[in-house]
Amino acid sequence: MINKRKFVYFVLFPLLLVGLVVSLTPASLFPEAATAQVDAPVRTGGKAGTQDKQAQGKHTQSKHYDVVVIGSEIQGVLLAREAQKQGLSVLILDPRNKPGGELIQGQMMFLDEPHDAKKRSLVQGEIKTLFDGYNSGKIRKEADFNRYYNRLIKGIPVQSGITVKSVAVAASGGGKLLKSLTYQDLQGNISTIEAGYWLENTDFNALTGKLNAKRIPGMERISKVGHPDYMAATMMLKFKHVNWSKLHQAVLDDYPLTNVRDKYGGNTYVDWDFATGFSNITLKYKSRDPQLLLRGMNTSYQKGGEAIMNSLLIFDVNPSDPKSVQSALDKAKAEAPYILQFLRKNIPGFDRAELNGFPEYLYIRDYNRFETDYILTFSDVMNSRMFWDNVSIGGYALDLQGTRTVPKGIHLGQPDRYGIPLRSFELKGYENVLVTGKNIGAAIEAYGSARIMPNTALAAQTIGIILGRELKQGKRLHDLNQGDFKRIHQYLKKDYHIKVAG
Repeated sequence: MINKRKFVYFVLFPLLLVGLVVSLTPASLFPEAATAQVDAPVRTGGKAGTQDKQAQGKHTQSKHYDVVVIGSEIQGVLLAREAQKQGLSVLILDPRNKPGGELIQGQMMFLDEPHDAKKRSLVQGEIKTLFDGYNSGKIRKEADFNRYYNRLIKGIPVQSGITVKSVAVAASGGGKLLKSLTYQDLQGNISTIEAGYWLENTDFNALTGKLNAKRIPGMERISKVGHPDYMAATMMLKFKHVNWSKLHQAVLDDYPLTNVRDKYGGNTYVDWDFATGFSNITLKYKSRDPQLLLRGMNTSYQKGGEAIMNSLLIFDVNPSDPKSVQSALDKAKAEAPYILQFLRKNIPGFDRAELNGFPEYLYIRDYNRFETDYILTFSDVMNSRMFWDNVSIGGYALDLQGTRTVPKGIHLGQPDRYGIPLRSFELKGYENVLVTGKNIGAAIEAYGSARIMPNTALAAQTIGIILGRELKQGKRLHDLNQGDFKRIHQYLKKDYHIKVAG
């Protein structure tokens, strides 16, 4: 029989001592456990919110990725997709509760296409699949766009509903490095991650707004107000029971085209798929809220009597403020039935139309943009300038949509093709922060053209390819020179059928 005193001294006491040591040991000495804590909230697509409630408030250990994308706009998804194909570790952190951004949540399904002076399409790369489907009628309805987007994002780790809490920046040579980012998920858990490269891919500066970067002057250069000013946002208007044949025939009956435009307004055009213009009619509509304006009806026919219209401008929306966004959505939804009645009375083919639901988010055209290593200018665009570090070939009219003080907007010209350099996507002063989409570094006049999706989507895909291939060779983006880009442009053309050399 064991003596009780010896049992306590030789058995229980050592066990208690071991337990105390393990409980005080840093998690960094158990890397598998630390990694598991970080991996748990990361998932592909869908909503965040499936973690055990007991994990609320936990601060996980940091994990390193090659590329972290903030936001789920399609441009950043394309960059992440290409980087992942090249073997880089990627993660998308999305401040929105669902992925998709402008295209999916905002349902901005009237696609603007860039052309050169000879009317040739400038759409290249993966985004051409979307435009080919759109122009042929195979991708028109919400479900079609969802399938396309989901194919792109499949397999990429995504965490939705996060809030960026803080960033850690370190000095590096003559510039800065963004070392880590701390964020909070929907359950209150705090995580810190590190990355080799970071990408701003939101429409409200979720990342760059925390980096003390210098803002590029915006629409205040045009509106001449004494404060930052932005182009209006839009809530897409959705209709069913539209008689598109009747609309098409009514316009044909008024031909020639000069007569059509005299009657309905400049840029009025209708074919079997798209309708633009009619501003002589729509601008007569008097909204019940001064924050709203019905402009010309850029409308896509989605087949089966359904149509979606990019027409309702909403002034003074702050996309970084959820209350401002929700207020704008509420006002637009309240106005929609009155717009419907107006269209029924004044636009052929809409006499029996009905509303067909609402998007969950807005189309945000314009917000703060911050200085990049090169800022694209009006002269660059209008003079078809090409750059040694081209990552996209752009086109499209210099189209600045309205503000409250310039409600009808302004058209500054129609350029031919022009180059967009890598430097216009590298945040000035930082060696490892990139921007994409509507965050492009461009003066407001040039931004009117450069901002459209095909221009920036091609750039994002190209940058993702370059990142993956050049990092394997030990070259970072800031190391690349003109000689490197001659080689890069060759493999982009040969291996990806992307021609951006100019």
